[in-house]
Amino acid sequence: MKMEEIRKIAQEKGIVPGKSRKADLIRKIQRSEGNNDCFESGQADRCGQTKCLWREDCV
Repeated sequence: MKMEEIRKIAQEKGIVPGKSRKADLIRKIQRSEGNNDCFESGQADRCGQTKCLWREDCV
Protein backbone atom coordinates (compact mmCIF):
# COMPACT_ATOMS: atom_id res chain seq x y z
CA MET A 1 0.00 0.00 0.00
CA LYS A 2 1.28 3.46 -0.83
CA MET A 3 2.00 6.07 1.83
CA GLU A 4 -0.74 8.35 0.50
CA GLU A 5 -3.33 5.64 1.20
CA ILE A 6 -1.84 4.90 4.63
CA ARG A 7 -1.89 8.59 5.57
CA LYS A 8 -5.54 8.80 4.53
CA ILE A 9 -6.46 5.80 6.69
CA ALA A 10 -4.54 7.33 9.62
CA GLN A 11 -6.35 10.65 9.26
CA GLU A 12 -9.72 8.89 9.11
CA LYS A 13 -8.85 7.31 12.46
CA GLY A 14 -7.83 10.64 13.99
CA ILE A 15 -4.09 9.99 13.76
CA VAL A 16 -1.84 12.82 12.62
CA PRO A 17 0.64 11.16 10.24
CA GLY A 18 3.27 13.90 10.43
CA LYS A 19 6.59 12.61 9.13
CA SER A 20 6.11 9.05 10.40
CA ARG A 21 7.79 6.27 8.49
CA LYS A 22 5.49 3.75 6.82
CA ALA A 23 6.02 1.00 9.40
CA ASP A 24 5.62 3.38 12.34
CA LEU A 25 2.41 4.84 10.95
CA ILE A 26 0.93 1.41 10.28
CA ARG A 27 1.76 0.35 13.86
CA LYS A 28 -0.01 3.48 15.17
CA ILE A 29 -3.07 2.53 13.12
CA GLN A 30 -2.93 -1.04 14.41
CA ARG A 31 -2.81 0.19 18.03
CA SER A 32 -5.72 2.58 17.42
CA GLU A 33 -7.78 -0.37 16.16
CA GLY A 34 -7.00 -2.36 19.29
CA ASN A 35 -4.78 -4.80 17.41
CA ASN A 36 -1.22 -5.90 18.06
CA ASP A 37 1.23 -3.44 16.54
CA CYS A 38 3.11 -6.23 14.80
CA PHE A 39 3.71 -4.81 11.31
CA GLU A 40 7.15 -5.88 10.00
CA SER A 41 8.01 -7.52 13.31
CA GLY A 42 8.91 -10.84 11.70
CA GLN A 43 5.80 -12.52 13.07
CA ALA A 44 3.71 -12.62 9.89
CA ASP A 45 3.97 -16.40 9.65
CA ARG A 46 2.81 -16.79 13.28
CA CYS A 47 0.36 -13.94 13.82
CA GLY A 48 -2.65 -15.77 12.39
CA GLN A 49 -4.19 -12.54 11.08
CA THR A 50 -4.63 -13.58 7.46
CA LYS A 51 -7.27 -10.89 6.81
CA CYS A 52 -5.06 -8.07 8.09
CA LEU A 53 -5.14 -4.98 5.89
CA TRP A 54 -1.34 -4.78 6.05
CA ARG A 55 -0.57 -8.48 5.45
CA GLU A 56 0.59 -8.08 1.84
CA ASP A 57 3.16 -5.45 2.80
CA CYS A 58 4.18 -7.30 5.95
CA VAL A 59 5.15 -10.68 4.53
